[in-house]
Amino acid sequence: MSLLKITTRDVATGPLLEIAGELDYTSAPALRELLTTLTLRPGQRLVLDLAAMEFCDSSGLTALIAARNHAHAARADIALAAVPPRTLRVLRIVGLDQVFPLYADSRSATRALTPPPGPDSGTSRTRAAGP
Repeated sequence: MSLLKITTRDVATGPLLEIAGELDYTSAPALRELLTTLTLRPGQRLVLDLAAMEFCDSSGLTALIAARNHAHAARADIALAAVPPRTLRVLRIVGLDQVFPLYADSRSATRALTPPPGPDSGTSRTRAAGP
């Protein structure tokens, strides 16, 4: 079992949270509580860098959604950066890849407050749908 570690940094676009370890039932409340202490201004972007996240269960996904809700309540943006492959697969299965802007790394997520590349640039965010 790996403990959750959250490092908060301020960057030009807004807060950057580096999440390391396991984001699960026991640790997700820590992220949710930290979110209540973040002050976001309209137009900023909250970036969650998940490069060092080892595991994420449904409670962790709920905490990510809480982060999105916190950002949107402040009229700010949110982005997930460096999502690990297993977590990315889950995000795609449940459709959250359509809810969160996804970036390859925190550098690209904090570069500009523009949406991530769309289908015309070679990076597709489209998922298959049934008839």
